[in-house]
Amino acid sequence: MIESAYLTDLPWPQVEGRAARVILVIPVGATEQHGPHLPLSTDTDTDIALPLCERLAATRSDVLIAPAVAYGSSGEHTGLAGTLSIGQDATELLLVELGRSACDTFARLLFVLAHGGNAIPAARAVQRLCGEGREVRVYAPHWDEHPHAGRPETSMALAVRPERVRMECAEPGDERDLTDVLAELRTDAVRAVSANGVLGDPRGANAAEGTRCLTRSPLNSHASWTIGCHRSVPSPA
Repeated sequence: MIESAYLTDLPWPQVEGRAARVILVIPVGATEQHGPHLPLSTDTDTDIALPLCERLAATRSDVLIAPAVAYGSSGEHTGLAGTLSIGQDATELLLVELGRSACDTFARLLFVLAHGGNAIPAARAVQRLCGEGREVRVYAPHWDEHPHAGRPETSMALAVRPERVRMECAEPGDERDLTDVLAELRTDAVRAVSANGVLGDPRGANAAEGTRCLTRSPLNSHASWTIGCHRSVPSPA
């Protein structure tokens, strides 16, 4: 029988038998608005975090994928219907406790972030876990343009679950560089700069580009991970 790459597919004795030689990968996403054309789960279990983890598992046999964390720090999307945020402090605590529990079984743990708002609480959580002597890393993808519900995210959605994308509803939002709007986002939230919740322009999105985004992800660098605590954290996506 081929061993599954998904933690929840396995009975506990099989997990125990593999724990010392595997990396547990936890996708960490959010439930938040992604414009008028993408589903609220875009960051989590459908289009970004989970597919990135699955591609990592395809490169090596010692990766197990945990169920995705579907809630995080999404306060910047307040005011756009359906967004569910637990804030930075709760997100940090959630990841710390998950990490402590995971490291009771697994030698190595990797959090894969797909929502930039989780970067700061994840950094604090990883610092705490590493300070306790646990082997933990975190990875956050970064797109140079169209940072939220724009071309990269929409392309990845088209590559993974095209039936969930409403391209007929796709429209541009605020197209300024993220650095130019970041201060407003932090104080006034996304809706203050983009009525439809989009940062960028999704209209040129296509599945081929989405596949390239997922395939060329620097997450693959973790395929050469050796034991040793990793304390640096990538910039938010």
